[in-house]
Amino acid sequence: MNFYGKRVLFLGAHPDDIELGCGALLHHIKDQTDILCVTLSDNQKNPALKNIVKEHYQSMAALGVPKEKVVVQEFITRKFPDMRQEILEYLLEIRREFKPNIVFTHTRQDIHQDHNVVTEESLRAYRGITVLGYDVVRSSYDFFPHFLVEVTREDVEKKIEALSQYETYHEKYYFDTELLRATMVRHGALAERPFAEGFDILRIVGKFEK
Repeated sequence: MNFYGKRVLFLGAHPDDIELGCGALLHHIKDQTDILCVTLSDNQKNPALKNIVKEHYQSMAALGVPKEKVVVQEFITRKFPDMRQEILEYLLEIRREFKPNIVFTHTRQDIHQDHNVVTEESLRAYRGITVLGYDVVRSSYDFFPHFLVEVTREDVEKKIEALSQYETYHEKYYFDTELLRATMVRHGALAERPFAEGFDILRIVGKFEK
């Protein structure tokens, strides 16, 4: 798949989802594509997460993503199933304005209710567009990547640096540096490359060209 010059939309339910799922890929393609990173919930109903939006912007900055390419909305965490229509309408608004060629969102194997809604509504909103699913290890079961993208050692280290900006989550096991690196090594092994990030295929739309 050729990412060069494409408009690539990254969707996450919460701050940290995009970086956890595809931070290395995001760093790898940021200068060769038109990207937009949209997080649907700012998590501000939880007082323990008051710094999370600031940390998200710092994380994206570590990946080299300019602030104007990062959007954080205010849908209420764990209430996404009650807001399906509003979320769908917002995703359709992004489609009209950004016109993505490729969309990255949560894998269908994710059991978190918010993640699940984002995936289902993405498949509705982006009919006729390639949609790929990323893994957030804490809530994904039976995930296996069938789409593997090679990334560099620098991309791997930048993803780890980006996630280190989340001081709020520094004790969470899924932020562990060795786990993050091991996952990219494993996906690299599946691709017979040093490092890769892996995705499942929700929809591929393509054509054969000379």
